[in-house]
This record gives sequence, C-alpha cells and structure tokens, in this order.
Amino acid sequence: MTVDEAGEFGLVARLVARLGPAGAAVLGPGDDAAVVPAPDGRVVATTDLLVEGGHFRRDWSSAYDIGRKAVAQNLADIAAMGAVPTGLLVGLGCPADTALAWVDELTDGLRDEAAEAGAAVVGGDVVRSAGVLLAVTALGDLQGRAPVTRSGARPGDVLAVCGRLGWAAAGLAVLGRGFRSPGRVVAAHRRPEPPYPQGPRAAMEGATAMIDVSDGLVQDVGHLAAASAVSIGLRRAGLEVPQVLVDVGAALGVDPYDWLLTGGDDHALVATFGGGVPDGWLVIGGVSAGEGVTVDGQPYGAGGHDHFG
Repeated sequence: MTVDEAGEFGLVARLVARLGPAGAAVLGPGDDAAVVPAPDGRVVATTDLLVEGGHFRRDWSSAYDIGRKAVAQNLADIAAMGAVPTGLLVGLGCPADTALAWVDELTDGLRDEAAEAGAAVVGGDVVRSAGVLLAVTALGDLQGRAPVTRSGARPGDVLAVCGRLGWAAAGLAVLGRGFRSPGRVVAAHRRPEPPYPQGPRAAMEGATAMIDVSDGLVQDVGHLAAASAVSIGLRRAGLEVPQVLVDVGAALGVDPYDWLLTGGDDHALVATFGGGVPDGWLVIGGVSAGEGVTVDGQPYGAGGHDHFG
C-alpha cells in the first residue's frame, strides 16, 4: 500500500498511532498545534532540513536510520546549548507512490531516537513532494541555566570534545567507493550517536562556549572562535584516532586526521572550559588572544561542509 492510497488524513492517523505517547507534552499530535510545557519560562528551538540525495540516500540508508539521523542532528543542537530535549515537530514531504511500510520504518526511527534523548515527536505535517524531504524542529528546556552560546570562550580556556569524530566521514567515503564495510564506520554515517546528556552536564560544570560538530571540527571550532573573538588552537596529539579509521584510511589512501578534522555528521560536542573538564571529555586544544583556528600552530586550510560551497 502506498501513501496516495492511504490519503493525507489516513497517513497522518497512521503516523500518530505509530509515534505513541507524546512524552511530556500537555497536548500531542491531533489538534491544530501541540502544547509543550516550558517550566523554565524559555524555550530552546532549532530546525534542520534533510533532503534526499544531499543528506541521505535511500539506497545507502534504511528508512529507520534516516529517521534516527533526522532527529539526532537536531537534538545535538539542543544539547550544545546546554539544554534538555523536550519535543520535536516533523514535516515530511514524499512522493505519492512511497510505500507505507517505508514511512512506518521512518516513523519508528524518529520515535526511537527521540526517546533515546528523553523527548518525543509532538506534531508535524505531511505533503507530496518530488523526493523525500524532512523538516525537523526540536525544542529544549534550559532548566533554569543560562544557555551555553558560541560566544563565551576566553583566552586561557581549554578546548575539549565528547563523542566520535571522523567516523561518519569515513563511512561516507566507504559508501562512496561502493563498499559496505567495515560495518561500524558505515553505520556511523547512517546513524550518528550524539552524547546528549553531556551538553547539560557541560553547562553545569562551567562550559564557557559549546557547539556540535555537524560540518567538521575545524570549521565548527572556527564558529566558536569567530563568535568569541579569540584564537583556538587544535592539537593533533590530543585527538584519538581509532584503529578502524587508520585501517580504512590506509585502504582508501586517506589520512584519517582529515576525517577527524574536517568530517561532519558525527555530532560530537565541542566546548571550552575555564577550569577542569567533565569525565568523558577529551582536551584537544586551547584558547588564546587573536583570531581563527590553527592545527599544531599552523592554519589548516579549507575543510568542512558548506551546503552552497
């Protein structure tokens, strides 16, 4: 059975039933709008678009993986503000002949990744489109804390990372060469694993600035440097290079450091701290007066993702 056979309202009813409970929402899917509590008095909000052929390929990723990836890249932004995810709104565009079974699998991925972070899908919309398009808006709660922005880094701070780096880029390189293994790096491209709880934890333990690595470490750390009007130096020696990335790099003729420094889609968290760093965070550099980003004291050059580059 396909989407056009179910019809718009049949499809919406099917999605709502599959999503299950709306988490902490006062009012979930089914009305003109959802109602989500905001006990802090402020709401952290972010949105992302995922376009078929640009952000995912259906011959490379299952519908379930696409759903989880769509939620993960949004909730990582919430965590990077030091907030706790609460709810998501999902817009789905798809061709009329899309199989309902594929949409079911996508919905399961959306639901399960949201639950992983303690949130839920609370509403959305569906529309006919030429290809698959996902528009996700995520909401979060600061729980009384100040948001951790990109502009708080100061000279003397250390730079630390929590989460995987380079794995998704290595997986994309493997898929781009027509291979499907090693499975661990391919899975990392299909489904990121952001360290959601570490964002609020970093905020509570004194993070001065924070961002998630969506477009590449050098590029995203550059956003911290620019917003804070400082220079940030990365040290290769501080980066952990997993053996699997070394092996894949050797097989493909790629320096694995290129993936760690410029690869996106892992959604690790990078933050600056004025003192000690929380457990689970790895110090990879420091902040000084000046501007821009260096690697081992030298400019690294171009790298990272740019949608219009």
